Amino acid sequence: MNNFNKTGYTIVKNAIGVEVAQFIFNAFIVQRNSVDFLYNNNILNSKNDTTKDIFGTFGDEQIPNKKTFSKYGDPVNDTLMLKLLPQMMNATGLELIPTYSYYRIYQKGDELKNHKDRPSCEISSTIFLGGEDWPLNLNSLDGKKVEVKLDVGDMLIYRGCELEHWREPYTKNLCVQSFLHYNNVNGPFGRTNLFDKRPTLGVPALLKKE
Repeated sequence: MNNFNKTGYTIVKNAIGVEVAQFIFNAFIVQRNSVDFLYNNNILNSKNDTTKDIFGTFGDEQIPNKKTFSKYGDPVNDTLMLKLLPQMMNATGLELIPTYSYYRIYQKGDELKNHKDRPSCEISSTIFLGGEDWPLNLNSLDGKKVEVKLDVGDMLIYRGCELEHWREPYTKNLCVQSFLHYNNVNGPFGRTNLFDKRPTLGVPALLKKE
């Protein structure tokens, strides 16, 4: 029995197999490299917000480093979010609905400032997919500062809207993290944020209906 209700977080070891993690890791690296090529050769306009929303962006609001690639609602990542829904409900004891996924390919020098997340991230998880690990720090519900270190395939589940969390400056070279977000059906947001208000999974944020 984990202490999710007491602390607001829990760790699921081997949430996905190492081979699956490596496959997704490599798929995301290929995607980053292909988008980088398309942007650098002016095949796509890297300054166009719609283009960045569909294909991914180098630098975002939380990690402005122009070498750090991230993507919202990638079809593979959204599929992983659905696949892990039963594990998420089992680990938290909550009835959950999926909202959205995100991934980042962190680079040396990145830093994640102390923050809490928006409503669609009420119940969040992050999976270490590969590269060199980068611990996540959080302030738990029972008043403790916790440093979480994950092995490839491990998943940290946490209450994203309640727990302050951050990462110290990254001193290694590359870390790929998947973020999977959910809402508690019986919580304050109910089913309002299903698919993060998108019409279906695997599509960009520009299609959200507020």
